Amino acid sequence: MVVGLRARAVFDVVELDTASALGSGSVPALGTPRLLAWLEAVTCAALDPALADDEVSVGTHVDLDHLRASRVGARVRAEAIVVAVEGRRVDFDVEASDGDGDGAVIGRGRITRTVVDRERFVDRLGPINPG
Repeated sequence: MVVGLRARAVFDVVELDTASALGSGSVPALGTPRLLAWLEAVTCAALDPALADDEVSVGTHVDLDHLRASRVGARVRAEAIVVAVEGRRVDFDVEASDGDGDGAVIGRGRITRTVVDRERFVDRLGPINPG
């Protein structure tokens, strides 16, 4: 893992992405939980190719400002760039912007992921607890 790794993706806002659909508000605009999920997805896209076959990364910290509303039908560009690596910890600067119009920033922040051994992580989850 090296500073400077990056990934980008484009997402289209649909009804299921809205705050009202996600239960994070009552407006028909892009919900913060979906914005965060998209930004986490681009951190994974940046980091996953650099991981060994037995490694995965897990999200461990998020600091996100959702700065501007996006309507259903809007296009959102998401980008993540590795800005620091300390042992197993990888810090990303993330930003989402309007992909249709003026390119205004919709959200920005920092996401930290930690690289872990896949099998050990899954084993620590324990058995599924039915009901």
